[in-house]
Amino acid sequence: MKLALNLGYWGAKPFDPVPLVQHAERLGFDSVWAAESYGSDAVTLLAYLAARTERIRLGSAVLQMPARSPALTAMTAATLDHLSRGRVLLGLGVSGPQVIEGWHGVPYGKPLTRTREYVEILRTIWKREQPLEFHGEEYDVPVKGGTGLGKPLKLILHPLRPSIPIYLAAIGPKNVALAAEIAEGWLPVFYSPFKDDEFREALAEGTKRRSTALRQAVFEIAPTVTIVMGEDLPRCWASVKPHLALYMGGMGAQGRNFYKELGARYGYEDALEKVQSLYLTGRREEAAAAVPDELVDEVALCGPKERIKERLDAWRRAGVTTLICATSDTATLETMAEVAS
Repeated sequence: MKLALNLGYWGAKPFDPVPLVQHAERLGFDSVWAAESYGSDAVTLLAYLAARTERIRLGSAVLQMPARSPALTAMTAATLDHLSRGRVLLGLGVSGPQVIEGWHGVPYGKPLTRTREYVEILRTIWKREQPLEFHGEEYDVPVKGGTGLGKPLKLILHPLRPSIPIYLAAIGPKNVALAAEIAEGWLPVFYSPFKDDEFREALAEGTKRRSTALRQAVFEIAPTVTIVMGEDLPRCWASVKPHLALYMGGMGAQGRNFYKELGARYGYEDALEKVQSLYLTGRREEAAAAVPDELVDEVALCGPKERIKERLDAWRRAGVTTLICATSDTATLETMAEVAS
């Protein structure tokens, strides 16, 4: 099982991640991942890291598909792949209606259709076998109904690699199956290795439809896992709870929160109803306190080194190929490199 580092996205104040990333690279971490929501973007940070590192691979976890045309993402990934000498891992996700419609101002559309068409367009562009022409439900290139001057074009830049690895963020069963069918990897969030049966059927369904070319490579399962080391286990859990409360309580709307639905499938529906109710009425500290300890312990690695090492076996048994560690602590990186070896 490989190790990776997730930097997340900047909050109100920027930070320089270079020392942390360089330390992870020296420790042998395979990749580093940058995120975006509606603040800092992932691509700029990855380009900066490409110039300050030598070996570690550079992943986006994730670029928001509705915010960028497929052509722009293909151009961006091909450019960054050249600059980094072939180190790009392209993580993509549809995000949620709250951000896509409320921030980017574009319709959320059909997530499954959008994802399938987006990936097909990316691979068509990178291959450069013919000018791009694609007419689907979500994407129409060249677009009809415009000036009439648009014509099929071919990427000017010759990509360093004809196919850049694509990882898809997915939570729901249909999206997970799609990732297993068309992508090189899957980026689950709040993944519980103790409830991996929740995903088994979807993964198997997608794998059956996987192309011959994709079957030749290992399908990467790469969850981001919050790591909090310490002797006081309840205190470690408590530090994770605000993040879970934000996503499972505050993201989306009362009847449409993908993260809360995932937690409900894990068996925490009643508890998360309370978390969401508290969060959406502005009682955020109470919402965080209402997140069950058991849920935190399923989706995060908390406690002293010996406990983390013991619980790490569950992630291996669940088939995780890359554990993406969410931490900003160098000592934690060192411990993870030690216990995962």
